[in-house]
Amino acid sequence: MFSKKSLDFLSELLNSYGPSGFETETASVFSKYLKEYADDIRCDVTGNSIAALNPKADFKVMMAGHYDEIGFQVVHVSDEGLVYFRSVGGIDKLTVPGTEVVVMNEKGNIPGVIGKKPIHLQETKDRDAAIELKNLWIDIGAEGKKEALKLVAIGDPVAYRANFARMGRNRIFSKGMDDKIGAFVVAEAFREIAESGTKTGVYSVGTVQEELGLRGAHTSAFGIAPQVGFAVDVTFATDTPDVEKKTIGDIRLGKGPVLSRNADTNPVLLKKIKEAARKRKIPFQEEAGFRASGGTDTSAIQLTRSGVAAALVSIPNRYMHTQVEICDLRDVEAAVRLLKETILSLKPGDSFVPR
Repeated sequence: MFSKKSLDFLSELLNSYGPSGFETETASVFSKYLKEYADDIRCDVTGNSIAALNPKADFKVMMAGHYDEIGFQVVHVSDEGLVYFRSVGGIDKLTVPGTEVVVMNEKGNIPGVIGKKPIHLQETKDRDAAIELKNLWIDIGAEGKKEALKLVAIGDPVAYRANFARMGRNRIFSKGMDDKIGAFVVAEAFREIAESGTKTGVYSVGTVQEELGLRGAHTSAFGIAPQVGFAVDVTFATDTPDVEKKTIGDIRLGKGPVLSRNADTNPVLLKKIKEAARKRKIPFQEEAGFRASGGTDTSAIQLTRSGVAAALVSIPNRYMHTQVEICDLRDVEAAVRLLKETILSLKPGDSFVPR
């Protein structure tokens, strides 16, 4: 299992705040941890954090985990001092009322709660319907508009309140597990690969703005120009009631990371991943992929420049895009090992042209 140092990093990463487009705090946590192991580390103009081993090597392998999270953004402050907002990323409206949040700005993290009309005052027809975000507000305790504007400003990002915790022996829950758990995996794999003494050019990237269209993966992959790229993200665990296995697949917590087989995945690289897993007895699960193409950083990496041999490694996740996403540390640990063993098995002369 992971060392205390690694678990402390995981806790700090998950408890950081970084809605898409506003990932500075999370980037700092990611970069600080990898600085000890990297030959070079930098943040690009988009906000991606890029750690490199052997940056002068011709053969380059990129690992990407996006560390942006879904959230909100301030758009208006009412005369009552209530803060109105819009979504940043894909928000499930049914889960929003009553949520604890923080408004992020130069004054610090301002605590607030998302409020609505009490159920007692709602008409019967409205009680069972999802409330539109425009009819919700954030209450920051201000007694009027003037006081509220001393605390928040138009455009400030808003994040779910940090809530990371262990559950039972192997499971964890947190806001932003999608996809800070992927960023954790690529950081840990990078650390272990660095300790191996490899001469391959290896890059661990915390990407930004994935929830808004894979934007950070586009710019970081173009800048690195790797021959091979891995994206690490979350996928839907289907081991809960009412999730249809016949359309999504049979994916369970604790049974290993998930390998996707769709148009984004290079078949030669996928074969090498499976060979490394079987050789090292690393458990894994398989899925067809939620989409035929797209939806993760994999597709952005694959289509960089003249093309990259890309693959997706996913961590099963329950309750995706809510404040209480759940993953299993056994899957996370196996994903780290799988990336490490696969990357160390790759050679500069390997061909990834499908035949």
